[in-house]
Amino acid sequence: MIDSLYIAWQYVRWNRGKTLVLITSITLIAFLPLALQIVLQESEHQLQSRAVNTPLLIGAKGSALDLVMNSLYFDDEVPQAINMQAVGQVEETGLAQAIPLYVRFQSRGFPIVGTSLDYFDFRQLQVEQGRMYAFLGETVIGADVAERLAIVPGGSLVSSPDNLFDIAGVYPLKMKVSGVLARSHSPDDLAIFVDLRTAWVIQGFGHGHQDLVKSRDASVILNQDEKTVTANAKLLQYTEISEDNIESFHFHGDESIYPITAVLAQPHDDKSSALLRGRYLDDIVYQVVKPDDVIEGLMENIFRIKNVINAVIFIVGIATVLTIVLVFILSLRIRRDEMNTIFRIGCSRMTTMRLLAAEILIILLASALLCTALLWLVKINSGGLVRSFIL
Repeated sequence: MIDSLYIAWQYVRWNRGKTLVLITSITLIAFLPLALQIVLQESEHQLQSRAVNTPLLIGAKGSALDLVMNSLYFDDEVPQAINMQAVGQVEETGLAQAIPLYVRFQSRGFPIVGTSLDYFDFRQLQVEQGRMYAFLGETVIGADVAERLAIVPGGSLVSSPDNLFDIAGVYPLKMKVSGVLARSHSPDDLAIFVDLRTAWVIQGFGHGHQDLVKSRDASVILNQDEKTVTANAKLLQYTEISEDNIESFHFHGDESIYPITAVLAQPHDDKSSALLRGRYLDDIVYQVVKPDDVIEGLMENIFRIKNVINAVIFIVGIATVLTIVLVFILSLRIRRDEMNTIFRIGCSRMTTMRLLAAEILIILLASALLCTALLWLVKINSGGLVRSFIL
């Protein structure tokens, strides 16, 4: 058998092109469904683990899936906004702790999450470098954000415009990075966290401007008397909050009606959860959802799609196997003189069969090794792949 393997090895080396095509085809047939299974299993794990660890979400009436995906995984689909009064309503019940979330803006492709410090305790997030944000305009970033953008505490990020055609004059905000969170292997690694008031500054509800009383530029003053100073449109609005201008930043109107996208409610126990959900059964403005129920329905749909994909791969695999068989049959026809020569020098037909079996064995072993290596790469990177391309 060793002699047969040696001769077969020399043959496949000589016919590199045909051998590479066969190895690639067989590898893909095995790799695709197995890799899909690994990625889907990791997706299910990440989706369900985060959903199970999030008791309740309260948001505007509408798509429960959009609410969950935006609040838990910071998806681009922004649900209809509610206001801060929803937080107060939950806290007034005494049934749960309320954590506001405002996930609408981005910076360099990463979501900006406006929330309170309670969120970090809830998710058990720790600052690995620097410190937690403490002032308006500061941010802490996830480990993947820091790694991909090569940002350290003391650096800065600029928010992306919500709308390139915004005529309201809301300027991007330059935010100082105060800290980097320890890796949590969750969507939090890909997020930029700010205080709610900083998120409202990004939207334009809060702003700062130069001190008109101390201004030496008379062209910015429209009218001035003993009590008031009125500025014109030339007045400089800051796009960066610093120690020099932070005192000038202020908000107009009632902050209790400022927008958020969701309230993350953490009931004290199962009874409190049931009572809180009951309070919103007939509410025409708000909905309360259990993220694990929503994700369970999503996973059912995903696995239906996976079954369809597997069926397609199976059919394509059969066609590929038949093509490979055809290649071997045609190869035997082409090699008829070679086989006759082997037979004439005294080798039995069984020896010829062993040579062919050895060639097939070498190709299958090479495909198996290549497939195993690719699956190992997918396995060790599945978490990052899911967070980057699925979540």
